[in-house]
Amino acid sequence: MSHTVQEKQKLLNRVRRIKGQVEAIERALEEAHGCSDVLQRITSCRGAMNGLLAVVLEDHIRNHLVDAESGDEDGASATEQLIEVVHSYFK
Repeated sequence: MSHTVQEKQKLLNRVRRIKGQVEAIERALEEAHGCSDVLQRITSCRGAMNGLLAVVLEDHIRNHLVDAESGDEDGASATEQLIEVVHSYFK
């Protein structure tokens, strides 16, 4: 997975932020915060995970699927459409 190595620091930074968000959820539960506060933290964490997944998936599509379409003139367009669908799914 060479594309993850190229973006290693950015991906690690995202993971560390997510780790902090999960720890905040744990603290909120331990301190018996209200449901709305806990739900907000969970939602934020889910959004961050979806963002990380979208970045890795997009890189995978660009680096592995595009190569398979190299002889197809319309390949880039198909790839962009797929990426758009994936991004809309994670919003």
